[in-house]
Amino acid sequence: MFFCSQLTAHSKLVKIMAEKVVVKAEKREGRGKNDTRRLRVEGKIPVSVYGGGEDAVAVVAQLKDLAAILRTDTGVNTVFSLDIAGVGAHDVIFQDRQIDSVKGRLLHADLRRLTKGEKLEMTVPIHIVGEAPGLAEEGAVLNQPLHEIKILVDPANVPDAIEVDVSNLNAGESIHVSDIKFARGIEVHELPETVLASIVMVREEELEPQTAEEGEPEIVGEDGTAAEGEGEKEGE
Repeated sequence: MFFCSQLTAHSKLVKIMAEKVVVKAEKREGRGKNDTRRLRVEGKIPVSVYGGGEDAVAVVAQLKDLAAILRTDTGVNTVFSLDIAGVGAHDVIFQDRQIDSVKGRLLHADLRRLTKGEKLEMTVPIHIVGEAPGLAEEGAVLNQPLHEIKILVDPANVPDAIEVDVSNLNAGESIHVSDIKFARGIEVHELPETVLASIVMVREEELEPQTAEEGEPEIVGEDGTAAEGEGEKEGE
């Protein structure tokens, strides 16, 4: 779901139609570092658009428009419409992006045009839901080896997340990929035996008591030599 509060009335985006964001763009005329610097000053970024059986095209879009999409729950998996002046609108999805490692600012984006019925490999988060009864046992810990999973899906039907219900998970048990009922049209790119969640037992190791056979620790005198044993008297 998209939130209007993430957009502004002054943005060229400013449209939400049937929950699909429409980003306005225009063909990029200039090239080079100077032109890129000018675009950033104007609050714009260069964008490459390709795929969908059409030629690649270089365009310019408002930074805040694309950043607003990346901040949504679906993030890079969001399908939105890119309306290029003089070209027309086309459904697209983020294929790649360049982020400033220091400022965290979006510098460049690659967008892929979508073809109806086309499936793409996408990564979606795994969410654990429910309360596992196995956690009631002392030392029981919920283990989640994977936090994301790769799926092949029509981008228009990509789920926000894959839910793993642990409501019936007991100590020593696991939930595998093969145990999950995925929505129709989703192909999972993980082995069926891959563990998604399990209850493992963590016990503190008990320290072994010191036995008499191990003896008492040697006491070293100030001069570095071993002290005389008990029962020995000075002068003996």
